[in-house]
Order: sequence, then C-alpha cells, then structure tokens
Amino acid sequence: MQGEKREKLGLLLGLVGVICFSLTLPATRIAVEHFGTTIVGLGRTVVAAMLVAVVLLIRKEKLPSPRQFKSLLIVAIGAVLGFPLLTSWAMEDLPVSHGAVEVALLPLATAGFAMLRAGEIPSLKFWISSAIGSLAVIIYALHLGFGSLQYADLALLTAVIILGLSYAEGGKLAKELGSWQVIAWAIIIGAPFFIIPVALSMTTEMLHAPIQAWISFIYLAVVSQFLAYVAWYSGMALGGIARVSQIQYLQPFLMILFATLFLHESITYFTIVIAVIVVFSVIFGKGASVRKKVEVAGEG
Repeated sequence: MQGEKREKLGLLLGLVGVICFSLTLPATRIAVEHFGTTIVGLGRTVVAAMLVAVVLLIRKEKLPSPRQFKSLLIVAIGAVLGFPLLTSWAMEDLPVSHGAVEVALLPLATAGFAMLRAGEIPSLKFWISSAIGSLAVIIYALHLGFGSLQYADLALLTAVIILGLSYAEGGKLAKELGSWQVIAWAIIIGAPFFIIPVALSMTTEMLHAPIQAWISFIYLAVVSQFLAYVAWYSGMALGGIARVSQIQYLQPFLMILFATLFLHESITYFTIVIAVIVVFSVIFGKGASVRKKVEVAGEG
C-alpha cells in the first residue's frame, strides 16, 4: 500500500511539473521577442542560479560526489543549456502549437534513455500506449501541414533528444541526491559559463520591454528552470521514470491551450479529438508494468 501511495504521489508531482513546463514555450515566445535568444535561453539560468545558491547555502547542502557530478553534467547539458537555448531560437520563427507537437515526442525519448541509464524495462503494454500517443501526435502534425523540416524543427527535435536524456539521468540521480538538489546543482554547474555571453547581450532597450515580457522571463527563470524540475524529478523518483514520463503526452495540448489563452493562437475540434486520444494512451499505459534489469554481480 505504501508503494501505491508513493506511485500516486509521484504521478501527481509529475502532473504539476508538466503543467508548469507547458507554459514554457508560450512564455519563451513572449520573452524572446523582446530580449533575444541568448538572454532568454541562457539568462534564465543565471537568474535561477542566484536563487538556487541562496537555497543551497541556507540548507548547507554538501557537494555532490565526483560520480554524481558526471550525472549532473548530463542534466546541465540538457535541461540547463540545450533545451532552453534551442527552444528560444526555434520560438523566434515557429508558433507554439508547432513546437508543442514536436515536444510531444519527449516521453519516448525519456523512456528510451530510462532503459539505458536507469535500468528500467517498460512492458509491451507501455510501448503500445506510447505508440498510440506518438501516432496521434504524428497525425496531428501531418494534418496541420507543417511540410518539410526547417532548421527550427531540427533544433526542437535535438532539444527533445537531449532533454529526454537529461530527464532520465536526473530521475535516476534524484533517488540518491534528492529531487530539487539535482536541478539546483545542474544550474550551479552551468550558470558560470553563461554569465559572459548574457552580459554581452544585455542592452538598455531591455528596460523598456513590456511587463508581460518581464513576467514571462521571470517565470522561465524561477519556475521553468527550477521549481518545475523539483516537482518533475520528485515525481520520477517516486513513481518511476518510464511511467511518470507518460504524463508528458498531455504537455503539447496544455501548451496549445495556454497559447490560445495568452498568444491567441487558434484551437480546433481536431486538436481536442487528438488530445482525447493522447489522454487515453496515458490512462492505458498508467498501469503498465515496468521491471528493473537484473544487475550482474560484480558490476559497478
């Protein structure tokens, strides 16, 4: 029963994380128009690092071990550098609805890396539910007629791959280091490298940016870059990486909903139908068994 409660809490925290992440692309689209790619993609980490440093000092957290540092470096490359920078660049040219359907492939990337990095082996039922969700997303993309891949599309797909690795690595590490500590240390690792390019990109015109641009940037720095990851990694640590990752199928449609509310992008009945199918795939896969690889004695 205790294990069942842990799983339910993990799924709930995962949902909170997904809702927070779903506002990332809309907020990025608003902020990047006024601040540019470098400030939005890297500057959010510099701001988040200030908050994180205070928290780490107050709590007197001990430094990660060399082995943990290697995993944190992977998290930093994906969640702190790659995804924010690539999506900021892509959102200069693409509507949020476009980006949302490509980000929907993230659960498959996460589950695949989970097998490699965390030793989880999803069952056939899990892969069937993943295939249903992915197929729905592909049909949705084809219906919208996005056409051939552009450089912005390639940037988003690359962002999805490296973030999938980061999610899986962070979810594994969260079990021993702590959920919020994973993203906190990853931010601290990445921020020093971003200070100079961010400083060089700052202009006096930023001071005249509208209030919605500043709110979007602050949201990206405080919530998208830190607090959302706390909920997300906690969820994966409690509920299992592959299983909790399926909640991400809701993310593209939440993104489209938020894009409709804040950016006035249109939403169609077809989008709603696809959303229902994707939600069904999440429900179908929720009870799928996920087993651990058997470790061979003597392996490190």
